[in-house]
Amino acid sequence: MLKASDIFFNAGNKSILRSVSASFQPGKITMILGPNGSGKTSLLKICSGETLHYKGEITIEGKALPSFGTSELAKFRAVLSQQPHLQFPLSVEEVVMMGRYPFFQFAPTLHDHNVCNETMELLQVTTLRKRNYLTLSGGEKQRVQFARVLSQIWGETLQGNRYLLLDEPLNSLDIRFQQEFMVIARTLLNKQTVIVAIIHDINLALRFGDEFIFMKDGEIAASGGIDIVTPELIKNVFQVNAEITQHSERPYLMFI
Repeated sequence: MLKASDIFFNAGNKSILRSVSASFQPGKITMILGPNGSGKTSLLKICSGETLHYKGEITIEGKALPSFGTSELAKFRAVLSQQPHLQFPLSVEEVVMMGRYPFFQFAPTLHDHNVCNETMELLQVTTLRKRNYLTLSGGEKQRVQFARVLSQIWGETLQGNRYLLLDEPLNSLDIRFQQEFMVIARTLLNKQTVIVAIIHDINLALRFGDEFIFMKDGEIAASGGIDIVTPELIKNVFQVNAEITQHSERPYLMFI
């Protein structure tokens, strides 16, 4: 389990997060939702270990996050950021292999190559394996990056649970791959995986999420299961009016 306890975070003189507490359970996708500037990405970066200057405590399986070494953490925690920056002309298969760096010192093993082949096939980028990554479209790059983070947490870990943190992973994808991306994410839940995702499409989040955290002005406005989603909550958090209908046993928002 990943747990954030009483997190405060400032950027300069600006308060970004105030007394934020949340827990993320294995076998569930927790969706973090909220308007721009509500603190979603800051919370995710703190939970991933990327941002260190905060007050409060982050624990993984009851152990303080800073006590994990960087290489140790990388073997069971993977992060897909909004816009992964890569300026070197690497091939697609070299980018995917970057996810295996924590597992070898000098050269990848046959197992490392097999893992990358499996994740590339899963994300349907095998035919791009020799392409220069920088020449790909935005959607193709995002699929390659997802293959990379999957290769990082593929298979069992000594830690027990695996952790996948996703910051707006669907922005560059067309509708088909948005759906496939989330279906793939859900298949990982059978393998002791904690998934935390920031997604702007509320209806997509409602379709695939198990737990929900709604943020507003650096605080948690509401958290819990799908039953917490009401027109009143949407109005409070996003300042828009919405009606809720049912679609395939899941609520669907109609914005007014």
